[in-house]
Amino acid sequence: MTRLALALFLAVLPAALNAQTTPPSSQVAASVPPSPIDAFYAARSQSPVWLKDYATRSAATALASILRNADLDGLADGPQLADGVEAAIAANDDKTISAAWVRFVQALKAPVKGVSFGDPALQLETPGPAAILSEAAKAPSLVDHVKQTAAVNPFYAALRDAAVKQGATADPHVRATLDRLRLIPAKGRLILVDAANAQLMLLEDGRVVDSMKVIVGKPKFPTPLLAGKIWYVTFNPYWHIPQDVAQRKVAPIVIKRGVSYLKAARYETVAAFGKGEDPIDPTSVDWKAVADGSVEVHIRQLNGPNNMMGKMKFGFANDYGVYLHDTPHKDLFARAKRDLSLGCVRLEHPEALARWLLGRDPIPPDDGVEQHVPLDGGVPIYVTYMTARPDGDTIAFAEDVYDLDSGNPVEVAKVSGSGGDVAAQ
Repeated sequence: MTRLALALFLAVLPAALNAQTTPPSSQVAASVPPSPIDAFYAARSQSPVWLKDYATRSAATALASILRNADLDGLADGPQLADGVEAAIAANDDKTISAAWVRFVQALKAPVKGVSFGDPALQLETPGPAAILSEAAKAPSLVDHVKQTAAVNPFYAALRDAAVKQGATADPHVRATLDRLRLIPAKGRLILVDAANAQLMLLEDGRVVDSMKVIVGKPKFPTPLLAGKIWYVTFNPYWHIPQDVAQRKVAPIVIKRGVSYLKAARYETVAAFGKGEDPIDPTSVDWKAVADGSVEVHIRQLNGPNNMMGKMKFGFANDYGVYLHDTPHKDLFARAKRDLSLGCVRLEHPEALARWLLGRDPIPPDDGVEQHVPLDGGVPIYVTYMTARPDGDTIAFAEDVYDLDSGNPVEVAKVSGSGGDVAAQ
């Protein structure tokens, strides 16, 4: 090979190698997976969801209107998305509308923070684009589907509308309450406890069918945000005294007055809480060690007229040992401020709750003996905190006693079980 031929060969070699190793542009495009929205449309042969007729176009227009205030729903760029949807309607761009809808629904259904879930199935899970769009495509009325999804539940919809009308969209209490309210289902039977207003409501398909006053935790012992299920009603309950209460309240009195105090208060020392609960001799307990926190003791209060649990209790799984219960101190419900407990929720009318849960009059099966009466199915309970509540077209604000809306809440001790308060005795 001549020098000239060799030079020409070396000059064209890189291009030749590149041509052999670089796939055609069509192959490169084919190797990039389509976006979830593109894949959804490809599976339906590009059939439109929003722009196929007058009714679906109305749904797209409704979505644009909703997105104007979607910063309240956690979408800071809601107004920009609204502009994009309006432009897409004019340009017959169905996919852009779907992309905005996916963003909106995912914001509404994002997991709610700050809640302890005794039943993890009650936590929200962010759905994927395919699931969101499939549900929209099969809706009998797309415009109704858009409005119902955006409403979340009646409390959420009313507060959101009132905030827009009152110009309170930037209020931190409104925003924090809306975020917590996203968790509440619009359908089914459930118990809703509003710790900020010390009120319990019974809901059926989003409608309040009954309500009552409650007593909730003190600012230093806040009632935590919870979501769980109640599976039974407990009649003639024992009060299992929390360790911190036994240390701070009971042990000092026993040291001063002797173990006879326990019998007078109908307290009983047991080996452990749970099945059996075998009683032990209180004189075998080192009460000074209990008082200084170096020894634990298990004390239960027997049922009776002065039992801190009253006549019935409604327990549910949670990390804080919190439950709903009756109380012998009915006079406290007359107070305007009812943040008085050590964390648990005391009920003004426990018999009304039991009747609603059981579907019959709540008659104890055996007087004097603690007994659990099962429900036909578990009933969800949500303990939330509504510092802003809709009141017609206006907003009623409650004091943020737990400082939750500032982002600097009081830490709640786990497994407190702080239903009663021996300080009241």
